[in-house]
Amino acid sequence: MKKEFRSGCPISSTLDVVGDKWSLLIIRDMLLKHKKTFKEISYSDERIAPSILSARLKLLESYKLIFKTKVPDNKKENIYLLTEKGIRLAPIIIEFSLWGNSNMGEFNEIDDIEGLNSDKSYIMQSVQDNYDSMLLDFH
Repeated sequence: MKKEFRSGCPISSTLDVVGDKWSLLIIRDMLLKHKKTFKEISYSDERIAPSILSARLKLLESYKLIFKTKVPDNKKENIYLLTEKGIRLAPIIIEFSLWGNSNMGEFNEIDDIEGLNSDKSYIMQSVQDNYDSMLLDFH
């Protein structure tokens, strides 16, 4: 299936996939909060509508940022897991968090994220390692 992009610019192409209001928040919840089911993801603080969540999960799956599988002990329930490509969005999530923490506090009560001002490379590696170890529970 050929994907439609606005241009060949890598920034524009990335924004075509994860630049909407919801995609990075879904990835954030999966990566940082280890949310895996449709129900868990739908209970985010931002209250994503089920129809939008369904469309975004399909979009992220089509670009191979996530994949859908079944819960090992409940073959009726789907779970969504990040692919390696999706996990590699961790630096973007961390940078957005750092920028928001530093620049949005005057406009909104920002949640204090423990350890956010630590060494970025350590945080990124820790987030990726934590997700990888959570994935091992499903194999």
